Amino acid sequence: MPNATEQRQRDTSALEALKEQVLEANLELVRQGLVLFTFGNASGIDRRQGLVVIKPSGVDYSALRPSDMVVTDMEGNLVDSRLKPSSDLATHLLLYKEFPGIGGVAHTHSEYATAWAQAGLEIPAYGTTHADYFYGPVPVTKELTAEEIGGDYVRNTGIAITRRFQSLDPQAVPAVLVAGHAPFCWGETPLDAAHNAAVLETVARMAYFTNNLRQGCTGVSQALLDRHYFRKHGANATYGQEK
Repeated sequence: MPNATEQRQRDTSALEALKEQVLEANLELVRQGLVLFTFGNASGIDRRQGLVVIKPSGVDYSALRPSDMVVTDMEGNLVDSRLKPSSDLATHLLLYKEFPGIGGVAHTHSEYATAWAQAGLEIPAYGTTHADYFYGPVPVTKELTAEEIGGDYVRNTGIAITRRFQSLDPQAVPAVLVAGHAPFCWGETPLDAAHNAAVLETVARMAYFTNNLRQGCTGVSQALLDRHYFRKHGANATYGQEK
């Protein structure tokens, strides 16, 4: 067991590493063409310390450094920062509280995924590309009420997401479309969340064209969905190299 001084040093090192991971996840959103100007954000959590690291609000991505990342506790109180956190912080915090298996969250306004969200439509599982990452349709939330919008809007966005997942597994479907708004994705790490955001945009684009080519397409069969999802996920996954 480490003594108190050693544990503090470990915690400090872990937090600095998380800042670098969160910065890299945010920059990956840019590299993948998922954000415009200062749109979007990614975050990560240190569950041992109960701390969240998130992109600062309204800062150009090209200017970001690890030291710019904002650290808060699970209630949104600033712990280490000279900058304000992303305006979506309360949504991220609620997702971390309600989905204990996740370690990173990414929010974008990527074009095709946002179009499905604005239409208030889930993204159907039309094929195997979708099935490799999402075990079923990517769900869409209900629209927020006027009272929810006029109240604690950002937290209520998180509530709408978690309410939609009451009968869904967030590990099996690591993304959601917030009706009238845009997508949120998550993963085991901040970079996993950014990765899922990039895949989501790809399948949203494919689904858009699939729907235009063949309206009423029923999508991938359950057998093919199972075959592709479980080759990458779960105890019996076969995709990739042995770890």
